[in-house]
Amino acid sequence: MIKLIATDMDGTLLNSRKELPADFEAWVISHPGIKTAIASGRQYYTLYDNFGPVRDSLLYIAENGALVFERGEVLYRNVMTASDALECLRTAAAMPGVSPILCGVRSAWMIHAPENVEREARMYYHRLRFPEALETALEEDEIVKIALYIEGFRAAETVSAFRTLEPRLQPVVSGPDWIDIANASVSKGAALRSIQARYGIAPEECMGFGDYMNDYALLQACGESYAMANACAEIRASAKHVTASNDDDGVMKILRTL
Repeated sequence: MIKLIATDMDGTLLNSRKELPADFEAWVISHPGIKTAIASGRQYYTLYDNFGPVRDSLLYIAENGALVFERGEVLYRNVMTASDALECLRTAAAMPGVSPILCGVRSAWMIHAPENVEREARMYYHRLRFPEALETALEEDEIVKIALYIEGFRAAETVSAFRTLEPRLQPVVSGPDWIDIANASVSKGAALRSIQARYGIAPEECMGFGDYMNDYALLQACGESYAMANACAEIRASAKHVTASNDDDGVMKILRTL
């Protein structure tokens, strides 16, 4: 029996227009005995705003697995040390066109930047503060991730500058103009396992959906794993099943069978 559903957002649950399936909220309401977790690289507060009437019925695996929230309560966190965060900031400060955002439990934090940069940041971070110095965030919050906005779509060629932070930290390209840096132990799979332990749910009682490599650990933690038809080749090869694409209602086609 499936007791927990975990699904990625972009490229998985959302279609290419960033829309939820029309019957997703109704499905959540009609299946109160199945826990539903939204697993994303996005901020918890941004995710929470997306789910209207069912927002308090969901678990949220946010910041690619660094945080788990349920009904506003933090169930799990994987916090960076202040020294590691400061080293990231020093490296970023030496590079032109790089704007760091410190992602914390309470908020995201950044220094005021050009309008286009702040507009991009507000898309992904609905709770965003602008201190005079980013060190303030280290005193007032627990930082779980540093997101770097790279102007000029240069993320792939910029990430190598942060490889010196390995193996403690893991820098990954999360978009053509974004790099995410978090503790190397952070993953959606580790976050899901914390939920399984908390509620006594076995992996074989879990169903997961994903499309990209940051979903790999999540799918491996689920007995029933589904790659989207639009998923990268590695995810399609590693998942137990393949479902239709995110633009062809792939997640809901499986959920409606439960």
